[in-house]
Amino acid sequence: MNILQINSSARPDASHSSRLASTIAQRVAAANGGSALTVRDLGRQPLAELDEPALQALFTPAEQRTAEQAARVAIDDALIAEVQAADVLVLGVPMYNFGVPAQLKNWIDAIARARVTFTYTDKGPVGLLTGKKVYVALTRGGQYRNTPADTQVPYLRTVLAFLGMTDVQFVYAEGMALGSQAEQDALASAHAQIDELGIGEAALA
Repeated sequence: MNILQINSSARPDASHSSRLASTIAQRVAAANGGSALTVRDLGRQPLAELDEPALQALFTPAEQRTAEQAARVAIDDALIAEVQAADVLVLGVPMYNFGVPAQLKNWIDAIARARVTFTYTDKGPVGLLTGKKVYVALTRGGQYRNTPADTQVPYLRTVLAFLGMTDVQFVYAEGMALGSQAEQDALASAHAQIDELGIGEAALA
């Protein structure tokens, strides 16, 4: 089993979302002997944004690309290959200003490619990254679960489903900025949710 962990916090050395993601990934690995775990930390290795030169590189036929364009596309190709090879994805996602971190958005922009990870048909778009299990560890300063202010979950459900990943489970650590006791309670709740989901208790089919 191939497990891909994506950490998106801007604080790679002090990130609760990354730690929760690691807990989930390690439990999955422990329950599935011989698993390979790949960790991509977007805080330590930020990705370039999808700008005009990147779009020009992507829309230029491979044989006509400059060396610079080929190198730019190769970065996204490697990210796509990681996701394609993964059986399980674990995302560590803090809330920044009611949205996902910019680095996670850059990663999504990199892996969302027509005719590679999704395709358009006469019945609408079809995701090509199917058959994968996704866990998302969410950390928030306030309490936003199941409220209109939670833009993260609808967005992530939508974009992951667009790419073919519909088996998604969320773990919430909320109220992290409401004091030390609230932070401890939020982390305890997140670990309880991991237990309730049975992550690591049985091998994934």
